Amino acid sequence: MKLLIINGPNLNLLGKREPTIYGNETFEMYFEKLQQKFPQVSLTYFQSNIEGEIIDKLHEVGFDFEGIILNAAAYTHTSVGIADAVKAIQTPVVEVHISNIHAREEFRHHSFIAPNAKGIIVGFGLKGYELAIQSFV
Repeated sequence: MKLLIINGPNLNLLGKREPTIYGNETFEMYFEKLQQKFPQVSLTYFQSNIEGEIIDKLHEVGFDFEGIILNAAAYTHTSVGIADAVKAIQTPVVEVHISNIHAREEFRHHSFIAPNAKGIIVGFGLKGYELAIQSFV
């Protein structure tokens, strides 16, 4: 089984950025733990702060992988383009957010991606990625 995790803007700063919300662990450290926990899954990881690169990656793998775990970060609430890319591909997408977006600023309560996602996981910290993987295996 091939799964891709895509992280959007500012998630490259995990471990440094607002640790009270996002924790002290880098995503790269956590990703290694995921690979160890799910050795039967071919996990790959992509991060970009650029909307078009995220769209290109969705197009690239969206017909070949068994699943995509997408934390589009702030683009969740602003990008019709990423939402359209999720709608256009065949691979199911699980939307993940580290924080509880519904307990934050009002503009974060709306997701353009959600209507076309297989499911949404919010507010469980980095564990949300593990839950998303489990939804595919």
